[in-house]
Amino acid sequence: MRAVTSAIAVLALAACNTQLPDSAAGEGFDTYADYSAHREGVLQGAVSAQPITAAPSQDVVTEVTGAPIPAVESVDGTATPGAQAESHARISDEQSFAAVSARETIASDRERLEQQREQYTVIPPEPLPQREGGNGASIIEYALRTSNPVGQQVYKRGRAVAPETLARRCAKYGSDDHAQEAFLKNGGPERDRLGIDPDGDGFACYWDPSPFRLAER
Repeated sequence: MRAVTSAIAVLALAACNTQLPDSAAGEGFDTYADYSAHREGVLQGAVSAQPITAAPSQDVVTEVTGAPIPAVESVDGTATPGAQAESHARISDEQSFAAVSARETIASDRERLEQQREQYTVIPPEPLPQREGGNGASIIEYALRTSNPVGQQVYKRGRAVAPETLARRCAKYGSDDHAQEAFLKNGGPERDRLGIDPDGDGFACYWDPSPFRLAER
């Protein structure tokens, strides 16, 4: 029995010393590490020995359409504005004697002048319109046919009128134009029935005819 047990122990030790085959080892290599190192060396040599061929360059032809080229995003993520479309606007050369003399002639100037004369239209004067609701007395016509300044007496008047009384009377008309119209309607400038031209200059409530006189000039 002891001999059988000893034989079994010897067989077990022999089985433990048996070297297992390395499934990853290649032919001619004892271990997988040797095979892997050899493989990496072969691959690196193949890559370095292979020539690098640059991609064929192509000239990019962009047709000018008048629209701006869109922005191109750079490597860092920022947008780079595209090139702007070429502007065809130019500064006028009408002030350049050399440019105008090269483009125009005496004959062309004469022809253009004749065309402008044909297009010129003279508008005949028309009578001044009457104010709506007015009495027909035109203060504009009266201003143009008089020449004396405000305050210069032309017509004889009666007794003096106090400034407060004159201001109260003039306030009823709303404006000096309306007061002058009423003054002319009621016998002015020769007579002052309304008592609004106490200085006798022919202008009621200090109405000033100078704006109409200046407009005629």
